[in-house]
Amino acid sequence: MCSGRRAVSVVRMLRRFRRVWGLTRSHPLVADLLLAVVLLALALQSFEVSSDLFAGDPEDPVPDSAWNTAWLAGIILPLALRRRFPVSVLLVATTTYIVYTVVLGPFVEVLVTVIALSLAVYSSAAHSRARLRNAVCAACLLGIIGLVVLDNPLGTPLDFRLFQVLSNVALFCALWSLGAALGAGRRRARDLLQRTVELEREREENARRAVFDERVRIARELHDVVAHHVSMMGVQAGAARVVLDRDPGKTRQALASIETSSRQAVVELHRLLGFLRQAGDPDDLAPQPGLGQLPELAASMSGPELTVDVRVEGEERPVGPTVDVSAYRIVQEALTNTLKHAGASRVDVHLRYWPDELEIEVVDDGRGNGAALSGPGGLGLIGMRERAALHDGQLAAGPATGGGFAVRVRLPTPAGAL
Repeated sequence: MCSGRRAVSVVRMLRRFRRVWGLTRSHPLVADLLLAVVLLALALQSFEVSSDLFAGDPEDPVPDSAWNTAWLAGIILPLALRRRFPVSVLLVATTTYIVYTVVLGPFVEVLVTVIALSLAVYSSAAHSRARLRNAVCAACLLGIIGLVVLDNPLGTPLDFRLFQVLSNVALFCALWSLGAALGAGRRRARDLLQRTVELEREREENARRAVFDERVRIARELHDVVAHHVSMMGVQAGAARVVLDRDPGKTRQALASIETSSRQAVVELHRLLGFLRQAGDPDDLAPQPGLGQLPELAASMSGPELTVDVRVEGEERPVGPTVDVSAYRIVQEALTNTLKHAGASRVDVHLRYWPDELEIEVVDDGRGNGAALSGPGGLGLIGMRERAALHDGQLAAGPATGGGFAVRVRLPTPAGAL
């Protein structure tokens, strides 16, 4: 029981950390300000702890805490702007630290201020350009080295001075190299992303231009060839109407011209469709399926693992060719997704002919999530909704009451609809 509660607490802490991390990623200025405030509070606490060691020495009294707070704020608070003005922050923090150390001597806070200076060095290398930052880096490094040399009395062993100088130089250079490497990587990633966006925009523009050029070509082809034949048929039909009673011979000649022009127009339409249709595309001129082919569709979908049952309620009637095709395609897509993704053993297809509408219901006994309906491998739920909306119909899809998944469609079929 305790282990379960501890696991829940850990999950909650991870979620809170994820939210905070997302906030810092989306608002870097706020994150840097909070970091500077936290470091300043830690530095003040560290100073209070270290100043207690000198509280009993009358020759070296501890400096006023307000004065020390001002110096620490001058070193740490500029870190709030470390991403926007990284070089200036490094210069201000280093200069303030040097003056702070010279003025207060042994009472300076070292632990947190060193962390703040290290962060300033890293930020300057990561968020600024190389031209100005190198000069500022060299100046700050020389200032720190000079401070280390002056801070040690003449009697200090040479190897200890050398160790302090080399350790500061090593730390400074390591942070600088790390920041420069990460900054260069970020800049390369940003440039690559920008280039990718530009290429994608250029590709879309080229695609739009190609589509536009193709439309212009097809329009010109239709105007020059098909429209010519259609116009000729109209002219010949008008001439045939005029001479129908007076000159049967000319009437037959005009009708023959209409026949020839119509056949040529059909040939040209076939040629244009051949240009538009790619290899493997279905033939749009072939007869379109309809609700009359649902028994054949159910038979082709049925097998040892899935039983498809089609039931019709009401009096069957013609519903118009477009509604007929759309209804068939919706049932076909629903059955295809059931077969591929639902893991069902049975699916029932109900067709209900109401006076002014056709109702289609496809219910399976599968898992009931319907996740694959919106996938890229088919028409999907979006395509079925578009087919229903084409006829001012309604589509509802979701888990069925008794388990499984259900697709329900209502398509208006007013009397006399074509």
